[in-house]
Amino acid sequence: MNHPADLKYARTHEWVRVEGDLVVTGITDHAQDELGDLVYVETPEVGSKVTATEQAGIVESVKTASDIHAPVSGTVVEVNLDLEDDPDFVNEEPYGKGWIYKIKPDNMADVEKLLSNSEYESGL
Repeated sequence: MNHPADLKYARTHEWVRVEGDLVVTGITDHAQDELGDLVYVETPEVGSKVTATEQAGIVESVKTASDIHAPVSGTVVEVNLDLEDDPDFVNEEPYGKGWIYKIKPDNMADVEKLLSNSEYESGL
């Protein structure tokens, strides 16, 4: 599995990349591999508030549907509209084109409470 060292991870299989005062999030390579071929991604609405560990969206595959949990609390400022037509970006590039949404965190320090890649991998 590919889990970049420069990202932070939630136990619920979401990843976070800090970009200025925002965090970009998606699901991990492990999660997309377990789900199989994705057919639909439900993103949160821009402007909505998300709460850490609570459901923020859904990914559906040919096998099952799974919740996407918010890794940190904050306001959704952007969603990846490309996923509407190409949800398979999450399978092909979970840490690149397959990002799901961006959050303006209520507290950027919450990102540091997430797992490192080695902590995440040890829990798999």
